[in-house]
Amino acid sequence: MTALPPKGRVKLGLVIDLDTCVGCHACAVACKEWNDGGQFGPLEDHDAYGAEPDGVWFNRVHSYQVAAQAVPPLVRTVEAAAAAVTAAPSSGGCGAQADTGMTVHFPRSCLHCETPACVTVCPTGASYKRAEDGIVLVDEERCIGCQLCAWACPYGAREFSEHHGTMQKCTLCVDRIYNERLAPEDRQPACVKACPTRARHFGDLGDPDSAVSQLVAEREGYAPMPELGYEPVNRYLPPRPRRAAPPESAPAASADDRYDPAALPPLLRWLDRALSR
Repeated sequence: MTALPPKGRVKLGLVIDLDTCVGCHACAVACKEWNDGGQFGPLEDHDAYGAEPDGVWFNRVHSYQVAAQAVPPLVRTVEAAAAAVTAAPSSGGCGAQADTGMTVHFPRSCLHCETPACVTVCPTGASYKRAEDGIVLVDEERCIGCQLCAWACPYGAREFSEHHGTMQKCTLCVDRIYNERLAPEDRQPACVKACPTRARHFGDLGDPDSAVSQLVAEREGYAPMPELGYEPVNRYLPPRPRRAAPPESAPAASADDRYDPAALPPLLRWLDRALSR
């Protein structure tokens, strides 16, 4: 089995804001576009234009319609994270009662855990975690496609490629974030660059002074299923509480609002007569 490197200082990862994610799937499409033609492609599709299209997606977005309910203090599953963060207290954390239901869009990809089960279960060392930045990757030259890592990952972040016969997953666009041929502002994961609502943030979560770490502290960001002990690096920011719209009462009709055909212009009077026949 594969050993883990010593924990490093740098922990690159994503912070995803469930409050501003609109479920447009721009992140998933941009991810597939970049990786399909890049170092880790191609990412095949199955029955792309059929009734049940499927394929390899490093990033998937799930949408949930959630009724108003109390939120448990500890989010225990990926599904519960989407279904249970219905509301948050004024400080931004979980645990309040929502005034109204809402739709939660939950993007799912590799969380680049500190102690990933997908790495330690790998019999060939194909799944590995980089010591210099904490990114979890798959060496396709060593992967035998046994799918043990997919069984071990509790977050469902592994994808099996029938084209390659190997496992594939989110790489945090490692071939992009270190690409010096790109402008500094473009050295971010494709999903982060494509998000139209800026719901996705990228940075060093090992640095408490980084922008992403401060965002997590301010909004009380969390990692799914922390009780399993895998220590995900990625964080989710809970939705803010929604306010129920006050009921609208129809204004009473006044004498001036009464319909008087004689007061209409000539053309509208003719049209009124024609439509009233």
